Amino acid sequence: MLNAYQILVRCIVLAVCTAALGACGQRGDLYLPTEPAAQGRASLPDAVVPTMPARGTTSQP
Repeated sequence: MLNAYQILVRCIVLAVCTAALGACGQRGDLYLPTEPAAQGRASLPDAVVPTMPARGTTSQP
């Protein structure tokens, strides 16, 4: 049987998980932007695993 401390810890963990999932900040439907300003932004694979420039080349800002 659970004691009071275990119940308290489980309630705190549940509250923290609920707050973390509810606090993402995104409202409304998710969409892929198609305007011209979005063309130069990094996609998720580019952000997670950025590619390195080839040796001997310089990157243009």
